[in-house]
Amino acid sequence: MIGYYFRLALRSLRRTPVMTALMVCAIGLGIGASMTMLTVLHVMTQDPIPEKSGVLFYPHLDPLPLKYPDGGRWGNPSNNFTYPDAMALLTHGKATHQAAMAGGRLLVWPTKATARPNYYEGRFTTADFFAMFQVPFEHGQGWTAHEDDEHARVAVLGHDLAVKLYGTTDVVGRTVRLKDTLFRVVGVTAPWSPQPRFYADLGSSDSFGQSDAFFLPLSVAVELRFDISGNQSSWAESDMEDFLKSPSSSWLQFWVELDTPQQVADYTRFLHDYAAQQHASGRFERDPQTVRLYPLMDWLAYRKLVPSEVQLQLWLALGFLLVCLVNIIALLLAKFLRRGNEIGVRRALGARGRDILVQLGTEAALIGLSGGLLGIALSQLGLWSVRQRPDDYARIAQMDASMLLSTVTLAVVATLLAGLLPAWRASRISPALQIKGV
Repeated sequence: MIGYYFRLALRSLRRTPVMTALMVCAIGLGIGASMTMLTVLHVMTQDPIPEKSGVLFYPHLDPLPLKYPDGGRWGNPSNNFTYPDAMALLTHGKATHQAAMAGGRLLVWPTKATARPNYYEGRFTTADFFAMFQVPFEHGQGWTAHEDDEHARVAVLGHDLAVKLYGTTDVVGRTVRLKDTLFRVVGVTAPWSPQPRFYADLGSSDSFGQSDAFFLPLSVAVELRFDISGNQSSWAESDMEDFLKSPSSSWLQFWVELDTPQQVADYTRFLHDYAAQQHASGRFERDPQTVRLYPLMDWLAYRKLVPSEVQLQLWLALGFLLVCLVNIIALLLAKFLRRGNEIGVRRALGARGRDILVQLGTEAALIGLSGGLLGIALSQLGLWSVRQRPDDYARIAQMDASMLLSTVTLAVVATLLAGLLPAWRASRISPALQIKGV
């Protein structure tokens, strides 16, 4: 029976090619614009590490003075950690894994004398980073906590940088020159770049970016005063020579892994006790109750990664889709009612109103399917235009299989809903009136 309705729908659409083309184009344009922005929103708000996001948490302390203005152009400095606070949490906090980190940009020297050095973005961190985030390795492994304490000159290279420098990833034990210091390579990671880059400074351009080219011990980066990328804030007249270790300058990110609800409760209590202790000593001026422990996805929501312009563009695209659907309703209503004689004859021959509704619904679904295929092409064109923009999120604007399926589904469902009123109205046509008119 469905095959019969499908053939009837094709025959009907072929009889009115111009109107059919208008409806397919309308739904295609509306779906294309909407799915372009929905895809951008999807990639910006997706779970970056679904296998572990439920056990990853970001502590939030507030060491700012009372007189420090809230908000501001550069955001809230308390979203990052001071060096003393991060080291205190590393020393006294009881978590399955915990790591302090910051972005950095260093001059990497090639192995060939004829090649030129280039700057690369990497990560300064502590030993638990790799186990906590399940960073995959092609060769070797990360460094140990003991090597952190000893300020060992060790490095982990990303896949792309290892290939660029040595032509292979099997380079454990070799040396690499970063800035003016030689480091021993202890591991090479497989390609790994969760998006958004939740572990980075979300107030900087690191939120959506390329994978880290290298990883170095944080203790070495501080000792050698390597350049830090990301937001760096100070709220005291501290000695700039000691900026990185100052209790009044924030620049670090800090993550913990807590595997059980009891661990979460214990760590939350530890954070409040630490903040209360700092408040009692006079260092923290604000109420210790401002302390928070954010689950990963809550932290991303708190940092509001989606720019207001993207949200506005999404609403405009959905509004355009609504306008397209209203026009399709009008076109389908005119098309179906114009076939009153045909529908009346079918009703007189015994077709039920439900049969007419299914027949016309099949026609609307076919229009929606065609519009969805056109919408996929237009969405890909729209995403290509997004990727030409200089925004940091533009490079990841890619449509995955789930969004492809969603595009077609949305087109068919939207067209069915748009065709529901015209189909219902046509199915109520009285056969007696139509036969009399004939």
